[in-house]
Amino acid sequence: MSNDTQVQNPEKDTSDWVTGDEPMTGPQHSYLQTLAQEAKQEVPDDLTKAEASEAIERLQQETGRGK
Repeated sequence: MSNDTQVQNPEKDTSDWVTGDEPMTGPQHSYLQTLAQEAKQEVPDDLTKAEASEAIERLQQETGRGK
């Protein structure tokens, strides 16, 4: 494979997750709380895995941690 041909690993849309409607994981909750504190925002404690993932992505962009 040449340097200009990179294999992309696209993320699956959270709406397609089989377990997306399950409660968020402990690590998701912990990281989400850290990001929310940095962004000075409140986030619900009862998010699903998919909702938590989307909130993490949004807050990473807001805090600059996702770079």
